[in-house]
Amino acid sequence: MNTPTPSRKYPFRWELLGNLRLGRPNLGPNTSLYAYRLMQFTLRDALEQKLGSEQTDQIFYQSGKLAGQQFYQNALKPTKDLSEFIRELTLTLREWGIGILRVEKLDLESGEIVLTVSEDLDCSGLPELDYEICVYDEGFICGLLESFTGLSFKVKEIDCWCTGDRTCRFRATVTAS
Repeated sequence: MNTPTPSRKYPFRWELLGNLRLGRPNLGPNTSLYAYRLMQFTLRDALEQKLGSEQTDQIFYQSGKLAGQQFYQNALKPTKDLSEFIRELTLTLREWGIGILRVEKLDLESGEIVLTVSEDLDCSGLPELDYEICVYDEGFICGLLESFTGLSFKVKEIDCWCTGDRTCRFRATVTAS
């Protein structure tokens, strides 16, 4: 188990999600999407003011990747079957209210996967901004794919609600390890 060190006060561990039956007996595990976005976008703003957009994007991607790895290890049933992994992931993302997954292209031999996430947490319903914003989701998908396949991936959002599309589309490509 990760234990705090003098230089790291909060190394992530799944237990930090807490016992919500004990801690929130009346409100339960769910919250408003507004509360999630309030936390995400104020955190992003504070980081950008301190570090700039590029470093903030790197932090969000890395954070999403760690979340994807942890989600794979703790929220999904173990399987070696690709179809079963996609099925389980699709169901769990929907059950958790993260989004509606659809795989458009899956060719591990050529090293390319294209998938969409509709009604996602990060941007569905936001105004058009002329740029993609789902950097955390890029990392999250990367962490999931790397955890399942054992391959290295780079994930990039290619369509976003904020650029006028009504679903977020991601291209994952295998990279050299």
